[in-house]
Amino acid sequence: MPAKSSPQALNKNLVILHFTVFIWGFTGILGKLITISAVQLVWYRVLIAFVTLFLYFRFSHRGFKVSKATFLKLVFTGALVGGHWILFFLSIKLSTVSVALVCFSSLTLFTAIFEPIINKKKVSGLEILSGFLIILGIFVIFKFEPQYTKGIEAGLACAVCASLFYIINARQVKKYEAPVIAFYELIGAFVWITIFLFATGGFDRHIILGQSDIGYLLMLGTVCTSLAYVAGVSVMRELSAFRVALVTNLEPVYGVVMSFLFFGEMKQMTTGFWVGALIILSTIFLFPVAQRQVEKRRSKS
Repeated sequence: MPAKSSPQALNKNLVILHFTVFIWGFTGILGKLITISAVQLVWYRVLIAFVTLFLYFRFSHRGFKVSKATFLKLVFTGALVGGHWILFFLSIKLSTVSVALVCFSSLTLFTAIFEPIINKKKVSGLEILSGFLIILGIFVIFKFEPQYTKGIEAGLACAVCASLFYIINARQVKKYEAPVIAFYELIGAFVWITIFLFATGGFDRHIILGQSDIGYLLMLGTVCTSLAYVAGVSVMRELSAFRVALVTNLEPVYGVVMSFLFFGEMKQMTTGFWVGALIILSTIFLFPVAQRQVEKRRSKS
């Protein structure tokens, strides 16, 4: 668990996290605009991102060496990072930006389940309840949007990967600076995706970029990955993995609004989608209120 921090430090990190989540919400728009496959897209994304971070270390003269054991751990965590992004963009291409982002909200449930197991801490009934309400929202969407089943499944698998590397990073950030963690995890993601592309013949003519793809990928790799990834990891010094996961669930709010502005996706969504989305987003917003009430009761008892 994070050490006790001042309200100012917590508020500062929450502001950084919300700004980061807003940037992440824009990645869905870029993923829809980029024409290459999900795997090829993520390969370019991590390549641009880790090169950007290398240049940052080089010109800022900051050290980024780690032990061999830490290097291997971060590189293997990179497989989760790469898998998460591939599944996310695959979900978008198989459904819509809105569906992919709302399914990603199951991150809260998976974190509520995995974090106590991995960190050997007491299970929070409130966190589990919040997670199941989010799953209920996803079930409602499943029921009314059957044409997006494969996209929903990819979105849920994406959330599992994200949950695991959030929990791992919440521990790593206590030992190393966020840019260092991001750098080696992005290298790991690049290595694993490169191996996968070689094995599946992914380095074909379709990997050649069009002019518009280059601009979108540069924005995705620098602002939406290098900058946002470092910021997202850094706040874990003050915030728990579950708290980060909960705020990250606001990504659908930003993403759905932007998808409407860019693609008019709201016209494609049924009433069932909006009922499910309302359940999910209400849970996200009401969780902090319920948590404060529980803490007040415990302090009085």
